[in-house]
Amino acid sequence: MSSGRDFHYAAFMTQLRIALYQPDIPGNTGTILRLAACLGLGVDVIEPAGFDLSDRNLKRAGMDYLANVTLTRHVNWQAFEDWRAASGRRLVLASTKAALPYTQLTYRPDDILLFGRESAGVPDHVHEKAEERVLIPMVAGQRSINVAMSAAMIAGEALRQTGFG
Repeated sequence: MSSGRDFHYAAFMTQLRIALYQPDIPGNTGTILRLAACLGLGVDVIEPAGFDLSDRNLKRAGMDYLANVTLTRHVNWQAFEDWRAASGRRLVLASTKAALPYTQLTYRPDDILLFGRESAGVPDHVHEKAEERVLIPMVAGQRSINVAMSAAMIAGEALRQTGFG
């Protein structure tokens, strides 16, 4: 008899992806890569990044998990957008400018969850390309939640809705 606590995700894989638009902070990117490795998510980095992707801080945050993540680098926004359009995947942008709480969107198993630069978010032309925009409701007066924490929260909800295995 199983208590439900001994469930293992050994065979779990998902088509869900996290995309990072020109990330600024290697530690946050490393943390997101580690999250993705543990949860079976693919990651897209839309360059240019604000640091060398071989940065020791990225490696320290990602530890030995980096070898287990499917990472795709796109030389710029247009290269990413061309790839995404050809794949037919929906783009879901996390934004403090959105109106829809992230828990109220119905996620699809092959969504791409896009997170902007820590310093500036995404430019308007990127914002406009997103089919859906979600926000994490916060206490009044706060600017934003750390991008790695935001990625974990939203990816967790998307995985919960799409079956997590």
